[in-house]
Amino acid sequence: MIYSSSFYTGLKPDPPLKVSEWADKNRQLSTIASSEPGKWRTKRTPYLKEIMDSLSSSSPTEKVVFMKGAQIGGTEAGNNWIGYVIDQTPGPMLVVQPTVEMGKRWSKGRFAPLIEDTPCLRSKIKDPRSRDSGNTVQSKEFPGGTVVVTGANSPVGLRSMPVRYLFLDEVDAYPGDSGGEGDPVLLSIARTNTFTRRKIFLVSTPTVHGISRIEKEFESSDKRYFFVPCPHCDHYQVLKWPQIKWKDKNPNTAHYVCIECSGKIENHQKTEMLARGEWRPTNPIKGEKKGFHLSSLYSPVGWYSWKQAVEDYLHAKENEQLLKVWINTTLGETWVDKGEVPDWKQLFERRENFPIGMVPKSGKIVLTAGVDVQKDRLEVEVVAWGRNRESWSIDYQVLEGDTGSGEVWRKLSELLNHHFIGENGLEYMISMMAVDAGYATQEVYNWVRSHQGSGRVMAVKGANKALVPLSSPSRVDVTVSGQKLKRGMKLWPVGVSILKSELFQLLNVLTEGAPGYCHFPEYPPEYFKQLTAEQ
Repeated sequence: MIYSSSFYTGLKPDPPLKVSEWADKNRQLSTIASSEPGKWRTKRTPYLKEIMDSLSSSSPTEKVVFMKGAQIGGTEAGNNWIGYVIDQTPGPMLVVQPTVEMGKRWSKGRFAPLIEDTPCLRSKIKDPRSRDSGNTVQSKEFPGGTVVVTGANSPVGLRSMPVRYLFLDEVDAYPGDSGGEGDPVLLSIARTNTFTRRKIFLVSTPTVHGISRIEKEFESSDKRYFFVPCPHCDHYQVLKWPQIKWKDKNPNTAHYVCIECSGKIENHQKTEMLARGEWRPTNPIKGEKKGFHLSSLYSPVGWYSWKQAVEDYLHAKENEQLLKVWINTTLGETWVDKGEVPDWKQLFERRENFPIGMVPKSGKIVLTAGVDVQKDRLEVEVVAWGRNRESWSIDYQVLEGDTGSGEVWRKLSELLNHHFIGENGLEYMISMMAVDAGYATQEVYNWVRSHQGSGRVMAVKGANKALVPLSSPSRVDVTVSGQKLKRGMKLWPVGVSILKSELFQLLNVLTEGAPGYCHFPEYPPEYFKQLTAEQ
């Protein structure tokens, strides 16, 4: 009976590996893709274990969200998952990078070394130099599945095929709209709807509060944080920036103060703390969605230190743009805009007496114009830009007329080609005019097409979800068969929320001549009321 039992036990298949187990057993890091080449060791970044294992076939978790700081190995967790899928649980997989070009770079710089340096993967994916290998930069075929690599700016790539596995990398860098076909995250997730045991992995450093995709996904998850023990009192806590202390602006004195016992913790003690750390959900929910948040304060010894975090903070704290990047990439948190809309009366009272239509004498100047389209008029503002984003509004015109007819557009053409005189006696023309295509869309398209050869006009449309001021354009001109013309007119999505935030920051610069200061001529009160009413 003992022999029989042992015999049948030996016939049973090995229990399925988890992603972290597969990585520890098979993964090799190359000098090309890693600063620490050699065998992968999950214990080097123990906080990645639960994240990776939640992507295993044995886990009921369907969606995994990772909102993170930089230099903590988040993308490598995704790469381990890809290798695991190819070797252990084959099926169709889609990897989405912010752009097609970034997808190609990731495939060459990260995916190709993953395959080349891992024997069990190399044997499953043919050499790209062989005939019919099924191995290209953007597509890797293997027994039982395919990995397709695309960009969030390519609607064709996002609807190429149904997939069981979806890896969405750096989602906060995605455009708000993919080629006019909708949100790229939603388009990608739709490709998984036919699979009951699908897996979706979203990874990103966050950007701006309220429009960050990864923050939104994390907030709707069970919101897990990594609790680590104090080496002195054993109290478990989440590492928080206010507990990082230093003396006399000297980053070399950087250390962590335990929130419980006030014990001084040195950077080198992180290794022990991370080894004993554990993920704890703070927002228990029903469902199969796990969310993880991790700042760069957890970065292993030898990677990003607390000393470096302090150095970067001291360098960034006086510059809002640098501080924003530091909060996003070091703390792994969204930037909360604290800028307020200034009182229109304050702007009105600081008007200057330079002539309307006159270009100021202030070094190199570039003119731009923005056009708002209404039913019975076009409102146009011309702005002169100098160094360090200092600006002068030199003209604001209301071109009256039915925007459905040609006359008002003829007036706009005249303004586009108008020669503005500078205080230095030189003549200036508008370098770029952006026309809002949200209203009278076809009329806007027709006018922009008629001036397309000048390279000085563009059609724009507001995109509230956009995370950058200007996203990749979509082609709007098509052939008779419905194919988009490569040389046709383009529509540029603009990040309304981002641009409004930047506008209010600039309007709050109070020192004349300071970077970003806005100069205004003697416009009437209505102009300033309208300028500050943009909510």
